[in-house]
Amino acid sequence: MNELEKCMAGMNYNCHDKIFLEFKQKSTELLSVYNKLPYESKKEKYSVLKQLFGSIGESVTVGSPFLCDYGRNIHIGNHVSINMNCTFVDCNTITIGCNVLISSKVQMYTSTHPVEASERIIPDWTPDSGIYFCNTYALPIEIGNNCWIGGGVIVLPGVKIGDGTVIGAGSVVTKNIPSNCVAAGNPCRIIRTINHGETQNDKDGRI
Repeated sequence: MNELEKCMAGMNYNCHDKIFLEFKQKSTELLSVYNKLPYESKKEKYSVLKQLFGSIGESVTVGSPFLCDYGRNIHIGNHVSINMNCTFVDCNTITIGCNVLISSKVQMYTSTHPVEASERIIPDWTPDSGIYFCNTYALPIEIGNNCWIGGGVIVLPGVKIGDGTVIGAGSVVTKNIPSNCVAAGNPCRIIRTINHGETQNDKDGRI
């Protein structure tokens, strides 16, 4: 397997391999253009996003500034709003469904490292070795349809959030969250389920 195949399979990979440096160069150039465009330049901004993302639906807006690693691993459905100051570390895929709200300062991290230092640090590493000094792997993130991710939420590698779920502001999502619930906290946990036959939104919008 080459390094890209290892990465997408969730295996340890060399994130300093030439292919990833090429991905990073392209995304850096596109993000530089995107983040300088004025708010009202809707068509121009969407055109850049089509070049940056792996796939993008209709009626998608992404607030500036926006940061990502490669862009190519981000897949977004229709009718999605991503507010300003979001960071998507898309070493593996970040898939966002339709009718999704992503609030300001949301961070999604697909990249991670082994916990044990003996497994994380590469022995006898040198700066001219052409590899990163520690082992890295990446796991996909998936956000379902009709979700609302609150301000400042952090989503960790390998997490899936089910359809219709709301994640409260400031939460750290470490494990999968099922569909149709409100979840919050660090670590994020289910607070209650959502009955779509009734109005369940907090009146003050502070969920």
